Amino acid sequence: MRELMKPISLLTTLMLVLFCNSVVAQEWQDNHLMLTPDDLEWGPVASMGEGASIAFIEGDLSEEEPFTFRLTLEPGYEIKPHIHPEYERVTVLEGTLYFAHGEEYNPEKTRMLPVGGLAIMPPGEPMFGFVEEKTVIQLHGNGPWGIEYINPEDDPRN
Repeated sequence: MRELMKPISLLTTLMLVLFCNSVVAQEWQDNHLMLTPDDLEWGPVASMGEGASIAFIEGDLSEEEPFTFRLTLEPGYEIKPHIHPEYERVTVLEGTLYFAHGEEYNPEKTRMLPVGGLAIMPPGEPMFGFVEEKTVIQLHGNGPWGIEYINPEDDPRN
C-alpha cells in the first residue's frame, strides 16, 4: 500500500503547500526559532475544509525534512478516516481530541485525549476523530507529508 501512496502523497503534499497560505514568516536566529502563540499566522486548510485552520511553524511539507504545524479545530469538527505517508505525531494543546484507528468513522470507538494527550500513528494506518469544543493540536513529523481520505467523497478538495 505504501508504494501506491507515493504519487498520491506527493500530489496531496503539493496541494497542502499551494493552498495553505499561512506559512509563518519567522526568522531563525543563531539556529534557533522561538515563538509565542501570538506569533503564529493562521489560515485555511484545503485538505480539511471549513472548521479547521493551520499555522505552519517549521519545515516544507513537500520535502524530506522535519515539519511542525498546529491545527485549530472548531466545535463539532469531524476528522474523517484518512491515512498519511509518514508517521503522524499529535499533541493536544487546548481542548479535547477524540481519536481512533480505523477505516470507518465511528465516534463511539474514539479515545478521549485531553490537554497533554498524544497519539502516534504509523504510515498508512487509517485514523479518524472529532472535537466537541475548540481544540488546538500540534503535529510534527518528517516530510514529504500529505493526507489521503479513505472515502474520496470525504476529501474537501474533490
